[in-house]
Amino acid sequence: MRRLGSVQRKVPCVFVTEVKEEPSVKREHQPFKVLATETISYKALDADVYNAIPTEKVDGTCCYVTTYKGQPRLWARLDRKPNRQAEKRFKRFLYSKENSEEFIWNVEEDFKSVPECWIPAKDIEQLNGNPVPDENGHIPGWVPVEKNNKQYCWHSSVVNYEFELALVLNHHADDPGLLEISAVPLSDLLEQTLELIGTNINGNPYGLGSKKHPVHLLVPHGAFQIKNQPTLKHNDLLSWFEGCREGKIEGIVWHCNDGCLIKVHRHHLGLRWPIPDTYMNSRPVVINMNRTKFDCAFDSKCLFNKFSKLDNQKFGRLKDIKLDV
Repeated sequence: MRRLGSVQRKVPCVFVTEVKEEPSVKREHQPFKVLATETISYKALDADVYNAIPTEKVDGTCCYVTTYKGQPRLWARLDRKPNRQAEKRFKRFLYSKENSEEFIWNVEEDFKSVPECWIPAKDIEQLNGNPVPDENGHIPGWVPVEKNNKQYCWHSSVVNYEFELALVLNHHADDPGLLEISAVPLSDLLEQTLELIGTNINGNPYGLGSKKHPVHLLVPHGAFQIKNQPTLKHNDLLSWFEGCREGKIEGIVWHCNDGCLIKVHRHHLGLRWPIPDTYMNSRPVVINMNRTKFDCAFDSKCLFNKFSKLDNQKFGRLKDIKLDV
């Protein structure tokens, strides 16, 4: 099976979308919704979405594995954003219906500073040696996750740089219906993007861990392929999300043959998320830490050590995993 694409920037919706205002929403909240029409977008058609591989869109925060100072490292998403003056100028441009010219950015002056170790996402367009901002005025990029960086403490909990390992949730190699949590060499994940999920990420839609005993895991993008996908029609997708067990997910990401990614989110169809019983939490999960393979003496307080104590144990669902025993 071919390797699926990585997420390096904003993924377009499979449908043409339209903005619907919500007058009843308070001013401090987003006063509009982005909803899908029944028309397939030209980007999706150009990417041959009808022959793409559909996968579950996992709700977390995007990460990237690449080298830093010669060693494989986990990188956290950090988009470079415009400063206040540039953002006001950009918004005036967006809301000006008479202005049809392209907005001109001065990357060196219009954007907030980022750490020296920051790198732009791979597929960002370059102009005169500078990355070009996307349609939202952001420059997607990454910063390396350092061991003791409090800002990225949940990222850091899923990697062990001493043994160069990552805590990964994936499907079991021999049983696609079974999930597996395992320690994976970071070198095996090089140049891949993954989703960090868990107790302190995005409201924890999968119910992992607890406040006292948080659990976080990395999920490779494209890991969970959808076997019984609905047809690419608005009503069929809506029915699938509402009535199918496999449809109890945040959305679908299609991995196209040319490397493009196309998505649809439940919100695009007017459906709510998160939901009480997700498909991910309906599947059994086994812990496979490969203790004999790695022979690692983990720190007693780290997640790797806690999962090692549960090695080879099987649970009915992710929510059933307790690290306080």
